[in-house]
Amino acid sequence: MNRKADIKPYSGPAGGWGSVKALESILTQEEVAILGSEVLWHQNKPDGFMCVSCSWAKPAEPHKFEFCENGAKATAWEITKKKTTPEFFAEHTLEELRTWSDNALEDNGRLTNPMRYDPATDKYRPVAWEEAFAEIGRELKALDPASVIFYTSGRASLETSYMYQLFGRMYGTNNFPDSSNMCHESTSVALPKVIGVPVGTVLLEDFEKADCILFFGHNTTTNAPRMLHPLQEAAKRGVPIITFNPLRERGLERFVNPQSPVQMVAGGTRISSQYHQVMAGGDIAAVTGLCKLVIEADDAAREAGAERILDVAFIDEHTHGFEAFARFCREQSWEELERISGLTREAMQQAADVYMQAKAVILNYGMGITQHKYGVEACRMLVNLLLLRGNIGRPGAGISPVRGHSNVQGQRTVGIAEKTKLVPLDRLAELYGFEPPREDGLNTVDACEGILDGSVKGFVSLGGNFVRAIPDRDRMEKAWRGQRLSVQIATKLNRSHLIPGEVTYLLPCLGRIEIDEQATGPQAVSMEDSTACIHGSRGRREPVAEGLLSEPAIVAGMAKATLAPNPRLDWDAWVGDYALVRDAIERTYPDQFKDFNERLFEPGGFPRPLPARERRWTTETGKANFTVPAHLANRREDGPGIYQLLTLRADGQFNTTVYNEDDRFRGVYGSREVLLINEADMAELGLREGEMATLVTDSDDGIDRRLAGLQVVPYDIPRGCVAGYYPECNVLIPVSHYAEEAKVPAAKSVPVRIQRDAPG
Repeated sequence: MNRKADIKPYSGPAGGWGSVKALESILTQEEVAILGSEVLWHQNKPDGFMCVSCSWAKPAEPHKFEFCENGAKATAWEITKKKTTPEFFAEHTLEELRTWSDNALEDNGRLTNPMRYDPATDKYRPVAWEEAFAEIGRELKALDPASVIFYTSGRASLETSYMYQLFGRMYGTNNFPDSSNMCHESTSVALPKVIGVPVGTVLLEDFEKADCILFFGHNTTTNAPRMLHPLQEAAKRGVPIITFNPLRERGLERFVNPQSPVQMVAGGTRISSQYHQVMAGGDIAAVTGLCKLVIEADDAAREAGAERILDVAFIDEHTHGFEAFARFCREQSWEELERISGLTREAMQQAADVYMQAKAVILNYGMGITQHKYGVEACRMLVNLLLLRGNIGRPGAGISPVRGHSNVQGQRTVGIAEKTKLVPLDRLAELYGFEPPREDGLNTVDACEGILDGSVKGFVSLGGNFVRAIPDRDRMEKAWRGQRLSVQIATKLNRSHLIPGEVTYLLPCLGRIEIDEQATGPQAVSMEDSTACIHGSRGRREPVAEGLLSEPAIVAGMAKATLAPNPRLDWDAWVGDYALVRDAIERTYPDQFKDFNERLFEPGGFPRPLPARERRWTTETGKANFTVPAHLANRREDGPGIYQLLTLRADGQFNTTVYNEDDRFRGVYGSREVLLINEADMAELGLREGEMATLVTDSDDGIDRRLAGLQVVPYDIPRGCVAGYYPECNVLIPVSHYAEEAKVPAAKSVPVRIQRDAPG
């Protein structure tokens, strides 16, 4: 039976003494109280290491402690003294380990030896590196490359990612799904068509120049806490910060910088000046309401001969499609916009009034926008709002998708992409003398479908916890065993490693914070942050175990065992000196990585050139494009008895890594098996606080998806919406429930029904 959560509503701010206590707890838990604190001095510093959790930007002039609570947790988690050794695997079968929680598996410590699964004993046994590489190579050569997946998590460096995609393409596949497919693929699909670039246009310095900041669908508190520093500074300057999010997230309400003794005594800063609790999936309607108000205010100003509200000069010179979009907005009824958004016209007017007065606006958004059925349209609607007043391509303004894992954006930049149009295949062919495959590969949803139907036979995972992160978990775990080959490269044990294929390898790698000693000495790696700036990173701690290989060395080992020798490519030389890999990246992408090695440790990182920042639009029209959405509800339309489930990350986790079972900011302690629900909905359903309930997915595919044993917790959430934790709730998400055009699992609006569990 599930352990019941202890519910203790939290009234404090983000940061403050709560963060200090959480940091002390994690350092003690991972047995790094002294060493860990010293290592933290180098975190996110220009000559230090890039945080292994979120991808928020590193400033050129960092704070004394340039890390947040979650970043410190991630560091302690990686440099722990705890180890998962061959002796551990000798004592535990995979069947037993599958009963362990996510937290217990990873908290057992760092992996130390390469392991091969033995189906006769249901245990992993140690294997020599060369033996592992040789068999992996034999297995890959026996498989059709089109049936093999090369997955990448968001933390692998640019150097490793470039080597990995080159290995895969020389092998013969473009099957490169990555964690972008699960989160911001809607951004990558939406933005190129409307502004000509697949990433945000905002730099860190723009936050100092903005006079209004908007947030849509992002929990900054836990997903990018260091972002609270520029937000707090903006709030202190009197910059209005307007938030649209179904739940009230503490970091976007109040923040105390734990590095400031004055704030720790005096209290924190109000962050959001307005907070609008939009319905799950109601963002398109809410933004349409804002745009309608701006356009109609401009209509009135024009008729009165007053100063225009729209940036007419910008619209005329730089945009296409305005008239059709304006007509669409004027035609929408307030009754419909209010019903779908869950906001009143007055609330939308309040936000629009501030927006219309501002001269430079940054619009930030997260997976609350992208992980919906019409997430691509939602992203484009946000751009529409900015274009109305020329808020792209000038200081203090722009679109800012807040990415998740530390290098998830950068991997795409150096070729981790299943879409061939995103990769310079001709240049790769010229540099390395081979013919790359030209057909598009499989994304994450495609890969899941291929595993379910048996067409995917091999899966190589460079980090991550794929089986736990994807939708339809119960079905996927059963189908996973039908694969011939499963290779998992990781630092810690997780659920994905416990679902074997016929031939399964678990390969431990160095962590980013560890010193990576190669033939030419200690190596540095690089990654790209959310603002498209490139940073170098140096490990600072001795490796947790002898014999660990770096990610580049593991990729090279597999490549040499699989591919024929290539006179134009020396894998061993690249492993011996990562600067050679950076030279290769620069040759492949000369416009993006000019003088790569020389600029590697430039304070604040060096920005990739993005035409949209200079109001140059590499779109089909040659301009920034207004678009008309085909849908107002960013979800499947509601039916009787249907609730929209949002999946959430807790304070005590990052992605699938669960540091502890608590969620301090939501007042949930000791268990993640909870259902957050509006009190009025509870009353209507006849549910009482603390009762146990089951969520059942409402779908028409005939598959029974349910999650039982969820403790009912009344919460401040819009009526018709409920929330539960990711990844536990992934069992409820059908593989087929994804964003149109982008195929991002629509985890922020899953239609479910609620049933009361039988007592006992």
